[in-house]
Amino acid sequence: MKSAQPACETFELVAGIVALPSGAAWMPASRTLIVADAHLGYEDVVGGALPLWSTSEIFALLTLLARRLDAQEIVFLGDIVHAAQMSEGAARVVGCGLEALRAEARLTLIAGNHEGRTRGSAILGETVDAIERDGFLLVHGDRPSPLGTPTVIGHLHPSLRLAGGHTVPAFVGTPRLVVLPAMTPYSSGLDVCSDAFAGAVGLRGVDADDADVVAACADRLFPFGRIGPLKDLLRQPTPVRRSPYRKRILRPDR
Repeated sequence: MKSAQPACETFELVAGIVALPSGAAWMPASRTLIVADAHLGYEDVVGGALPLWSTSEIFALLTLLARRLDAQEIVFLGDIVHAAQMSEGAARVVGCGLEALRAEARLTLIAGNHEGRTRGSAILGETVDAIERDGFLLVHGDRPSPLGTPTVIGHLHPSLRLAGGHTVPAFVGTPRLVVLPAMTPYSSGLDVCSDAFAGAVGLRGVDADDADVVAACADRLFPFGRIGPLKDLLRQPTPVRRSPYRKRILRPDR
């Protein structure tokens, strides 16, 4: 496992899988770009007459990455849409965006739990349950998958919790399991240092404390090393910083 390192523009989570700023991952051997939990159409599904700004930005980002990397395939790792039912206008925006991506590279859509029983077929067309690329099983992650097979999942929306209740999306990597952050900007995520996250990856035979965590910002990655030492560091009390100036006590003249 890796120790904390300086900020960087790419980071190899495990052999064959590279983390990218923005939360996407790259498999150079097969030239496959992977994105998890985009939740396209979110604004329309939750209501409030919000513009589909996140959907447009995600499509623009993936188009840019596909061209820059000369991707041969783009894989959505489940929860492609926020819900299987949305307005006709939103469905048209999502459908046109997916068609535009197909003009850039082969597009593979893995269904997640947000696609529902219909698997989002009215909007997405054909989806699959899982695929294999470069020796890894790619699945959404909401259902058990075979233990012992190196697996890439989304679903958990991993994040690193900061002071003030703020969170930042994060990759989690072990030789057995890689978890991608959610692409949607609306999710605060599941804290990688929490018991809930440890339990979720523990079901897959992974000790969260031994996993590497890499925070992802728009243009930089911040590798924090293993989760175990990071939790120990976060548990340490913050030292009280005393003022370098002595307090002046005013007394009346005697």
